[in-house]
Amino acid sequence: MQTITHLAELRPATRALQTTGKLALVPTMGALHDGHLKLVREARNAAAHVAVSIFVNPRQFGANEDLDAYPRQLQRDATLLEDEGVALLWAPSPDEVYPTGYATNVSVAGISEGLCGSDRPGHFDGVATVVCKLFNQVRPDMAFFGEKDWQQLVVIRRMAEDLDLTEPHVDSIHGVPIVREPDGLAMSSRNAYLSPENRNAAAALPREMREAIRRVAEGQAASSATRDLRSRLINAGFDSVDYAEIRNGADLAPANNAAAVNRLFVAARIGGTRLIDNMPII
Repeated sequence: MQTITHLAELRPATRALQTTGKLALVPTMGALHDGHLKLVREARNAAAHVAVSIFVNPRQFGANEDLDAYPRQLQRDATLLEDEGVALLWAPSPDEVYPTGYATNVSVAGISEGLCGSDRPGHFDGVATVVCKLFNQVRPDMAFFGEKDWQQLVVIRRMAEDLDLTEPHVDSIHGVPIVREPDGLAMSSRNAYLSPENRNAAAALPREMREAIRRVAEGQAASSATRDLRSRLINAGFDSVDYAEIRNGADLAPANNAAAVNRLFVAARIGGTRLIDNMPII
């Protein structure tokens, strides 16, 4: 596996890989877990070569968020990726991605403004900007993202289509289903922040989401089911619920029924850690 930290070395390396087959990109912020490795495996099934980026993007963290505390373990992550057969690791510094004088921002209107966009102003501008840069830096044939960050996936697809970063009518941005712990909690790098007590309580999140989906499928109004969901999460030990909403999975428009295209989205806080999850309405 090649590990590259400077853009001048990256482009010749990716071009060389693409002479012998398609190149897939898996963008990450490191602290890799089985969810990330599933993305890598899906990418390997679809392309001859896989590149993974590890970059803790400062532009998607708010003023009071955990940028400094976010786990960084590059050597461990590199070993995991090499074991998975990754061809190239792109691990730039912040100065390499945002050099002195950098002044450009990518913003995706509408779909970035609700859900996590309401509680994390500027977050999706940071996501869209860095992913646009990663696509231009690596120039992959396809890219893979986890569905746990569903709103992020929708924002990236919209950005890539609007800016002609992908071929028309070709699904080159792939969503990969959420990988869950045995108790149902979605895998996340932030799960490591949870104390043992809070980790046990956090299992209520997927459990209560499934219960809310069951109630909606049986005819309870979405507004009532999500209100009940908020209460049950607080009773289970969560400190607060940022949102619990049912929306259309494609365009994130609010929804109030059990249509198969809709999804339940939740963000809740426990012990200072913010957890997000989403599930299809089935």
